[in-house]
Amino acid sequence: MSITKWTWLVIAVTYLGFFSWYTSFNGPLNPQEIEYYIEKVNATSEELASFRKFMEEDDGRDFVMINIMEMYDTPLQIEGVEPGETTDQVLAKYMEYMFPAMLSKASHPVFRGNAASLLAMDIVNADGMETWTGAAGVRYRSRRDMIEISTNPEFAGRHEFKVAALAKTIAFPVAPFTYLGDPRLLLALLLGLIGCAVGWWQAHSVGRA
Repeated sequence: MSITKWTWLVIAVTYLGFFSWYTSFNGPLNPQEIEYYIEKVNATSEELASFRKFMEEDDGRDFVMINIMEMYDTPLQIEGVEPGETTDQVLAKYMEYMFPAMLSKASHPVFRGNAASLLAMDIVNADGMETWTGAAGVRYRSRRDMIEISTNPEFAGRHEFKVAALAKTIAFPVAPFTYLGDPRLLLALLLGLIGCAVGWWQAHSVGRA
């Protein structure tokens, strides 16, 4: 088998492996799973109703959770927060759990940025929402994966650091969504470029020989 064919074989196996890991094929949450997760959540009746609706409307696909945030100037002094620590440092303690947990389930941030203006540019029927300090979007492979992460007992303790760092926040899911930075697209383009380059190199070498 030629070098070019071997290269394309390796490329195909690599891409299929990544695509299979990065994409959810388990389908929507079933009724048994929904009841199981409902029992694991400690929330008000209104929050549980919203959580149930979120699960019942599951399409089994990935989505992005949009987070709009206003950080405290000084974090709340709860257990685990050292004197002099900044809100960014406290939020980093929360992310010590979240980053590994998300990556293990092919979930990750897609953007994060500070507010260009601390005052909102447009507000309609949203009293108290005038000031924000930043926003972020997190891609989850599926609703099932997000719920697995957030219902892990280890998450409960870490979540307190998020509460200590954020004066207020709004989070809402967006689905379906598309973006040019999808790793499946970027990897396909990169591997395709590598395959074409190897094919060109081999053809060029044979031609010179």
